[in-house]
Amino acid sequence: MRYFDLHCDTASVCFKKYILPDDNSLAASVSKGQIFDDWCQCYAIFIDDNSDEPRSDYHNILGDFKRKTAALKMPRFILTLENASAIDSLEFVDRISADGIRAVTLTWNGENALAGGAYADVGLKPFGRQVISALNKKKIAVDLSHLNRKSFYKAGEAADTVFASHSCCDKTHNHPRNLTDEQLLYIARRGGVIGVCFYPEFLGTKYSFEGVWRHINHLLNIGLENSISIGSDFDGADMSKMLDGVDKIPDLCRFLLKRGIGANLLEKIFFDNAELFFKNF
Repeated sequence: MRYFDLHCDTASVCFKKYILPDDNSLAASVSKGQIFDDWCQCYAIFIDDNSDEPRSDYHNILGDFKRKTAALKMPRFILTLENASAIDSLEFVDRISADGIRAVTLTWNGENALAGGAYADVGLKPFGRQVISALNKKKIAVDLSHLNRKSFYKAGEAADTVFASHSCCDKTHNHPRNLTDEQLLYIARRGGVIGVCFYPEFLGTKYSFEGVWRHINHLLNIGLENSISIGSDFDGADMSKMLDGVDKIPDLCRFLLKRGIGANLLEKIFFDNAELFFKNF
């Protein structure tokens, strides 16, 4: 089986707990992922809203993760930045590009110098627009997950490449972090993908397999077969035991197959759509 995951917080957990990425206490452990024939994992460098020194946090987490992965046989992976509080100047965009960051989530749930997140009222700020312009020049994608609706569309208008790394469908379960059909269709029209998140609060049920099916089924019903991906949020949210690690992904696939999603379509959802997205920019 092949697996492409648009979001996990494993890198930050490794830093906080002083553990290697192959530690089996991790949901996205490299050891657990050996079950896959091909695995590409997006590892987010997460910056806390409450951090006093976000730039220092970025350097520390990224540097620690790079040192740890250098000693291990890693799957293919992509580095992303979650919550762009560390970007305090346009020159810092050059730094994250040189560090290999391929996508940036502008905010977490609150407000920062760039924009307002899901639990804030403000929209995209002037500095946020300038940062997006700099990200465009470096061919770094703008991740629209975590933004409120004001920020979402303004950021989308300013960005060359957009997607949502870990979000679910508001029509299936109403939640401030979930996306409306209008937002989902907007991402698809822009050539982006939507990573279905496994967090039970977004799914609307602790029975995770059923919840994932419901959100995937909704995306299929609105015509987004070529835009559905997976954005687990492993190691970043409390999951049900049914779906609390990459080793549970084959069981999820078997469940979805029984619920009527064909094998070829599952290949697109669990790998091909995300792979094509990252190849195209």
